[in-house]
Amino acid sequence: MKDTVRISTLISEEEKTRRQKTINFARGSVRYEGVILSNEQEALNERYINGELSQAEFSKMSLDFIFKRNTADAHKIEESLHFENEYVPQKTF
Repeated sequence: MKDTVRISTLISEEEKTRRQKTINFARGSVRYEGVILSNEQEALNERYINGELSQAEFSKMSLDFIFKRNTADAHKIEESLHFENEYVPQKTF
């Protein structure tokens, strides 16, 4: 597997401002629903705003992060439950 280091893509100040406004709107939208973004997600937001990630890369990394976190949370909840003589279907992700 080849390791690559991505140098920040130069984006215009106009594009950076547009990205910042987009992230601010999304952050406000999820906050309205009671969600506070994690430090990890905020770090991805900053990388996107600064041009280190394309929109496609940002979307994929954000969705991967959310999926992994939600899967881990689901497993923690499942492990905390105790079922006696009950069939518990296995989840596939």
